[in-house]
Amino acid sequence: MWDWVEKAAELRGQGLPFVVATVVRVAGSTPREAGAKMLVLADGTFFGTVGGGGSELKALADAKACLAAGASKLVTYPLTPEADQLCGGEVEMFLELVNDRPEVYVFGAGHVGQAMAQTLADAPFAVHLVDERGEWVQSDRIPAGTRRHQTGWADFVAAARWSAEKTFVVIMTPSHRFDRQILTAVIRKPCRYLGMIGSGTKWQAMRGEMGKEGFTDAELDRVTCPIGLPIGGKSPREIAISVSAQLIAAFHDAGREALR
Repeated sequence: MWDWVEKAAELRGQGLPFVVATVVRVAGSTPREAGAKMLVLADGTFFGTVGGGGSELKALADAKACLAAGASKLVTYPLTPEADQLCGGEVEMFLELVNDRPEVYVFGAGHVGQAMAQTLADAPFAVHLVDERGEWVQSDRIPAGTRRHQTGWADFVAAARWSAEKTFVVIMTPSHRFDRQILTAVIRKPCRYLGMIGSGTKWQAMRGEMGKEGFTDAELDRVTCPIGLPIGGKSPREIAISVSAQLIAAFHDAGREALR
């Protein structure tokens, strides 16, 4: 019997998010009993087995989807000829997401967003790039470990489950209108850092408009804009370094002055 607890501890020690797929219920003839486990990484690497065959392939795909979405899931797989299995039974699995790393959600996969993903690739964050433009979010300039979400802003934010301690949000879309839409959607969601690219003039105008719409001063005070430490550079890579340094400062509680 393999020691899944030891392997899980090893993965957590490496800061790698993973899914624990556990067989929680079986009915009829099945290849594994309740309690069987498999650990799955974001790149599809897995340890252990929940029975092999079509159901295990589906569990692997669903586990990778859980890692991309940042959520756990209960799934049921019929072991039928249509699923390329002849057992005739049914297996239910719980796909439990285990992720101890703080997560950075960058809205906008443009030049600065891609540079952010590159800069944070070796930092203690799981990096998400969110953009509905496939040609940008699927660019080969984005590091392999980055989680890409090609979807509409509103749909993604509505489904997001964030943490007040471990979620960092950076808004840098190609449009002030999109920035405003995303900020309006996320400002009342839990997160540890909420920043938006732009000038102080842009933020003061937007803050005034949002205040008239009912957002409180306490809510608006959560927003960091302009973002980044004042290092003086204006290239995409320099901006990314500046903002990434600010995120790391926020992660290590380096003081509120680092966020302004």
